Amino acid sequence: MGEIDMRDDCRTGFTERELLEILPALRCFARRFYMSPNDVDDLVQETVAKAIAHSDNFRRGTKLRSWLFTIMRNSFCTKFSASKREQVGGVDDTANWASSPPSQDWEVRGHELERAISALPKNYRIVVDLVLIQGLSYEAAAERCNVAVGTIKSRVNRARHCLAEVLD
Repeated sequence: MGEIDMRDDCRTGFTERELLEILPALRCFARRFYMSPNDVDDLVQETVAKAIAHSDNFRRGTKLRSWLFTIMRNSFCTKFSASKREQVGGVDDTANWASSPPSQDWEVRGHELERAISALPKNYRIVVDLVLIQGLSYEAAAERCNVAVGTIKSRVNRARHCLAEVLD
């Protein structure tokens, strides 16, 4: 990745060592978005580059891991939205247009998902938000909810099953 020159001074809110320690967690989180190792590497690289470029926005006392995960999630969402707008191939090929599913289907499915999550019991809704939406680790979610990690894993699993039943 090259040499990063960040010192623990007033210019940056985090050190090179802190950033390097979080890289394995960033790679793991990136795998939630992409299956391809190359795409995972690209997303991690983009996240680190943005973090370094905007290191002055990071404030000591906040969690670097959460800040980086937010940068990664936002980067993915931006790329995903842009890819939906891009037309790959010839624009003149109208045969592809006929097979395009209507965009309102995804909007309807999104509303169905929101309703299904809202119908979950409160303790399931909380872990769905923390782990599946915000992207916190099981450990961080357990700490925030003041319960055991196994409890969080169990709640996430049960919430997934409930959502699968409702949405199938």
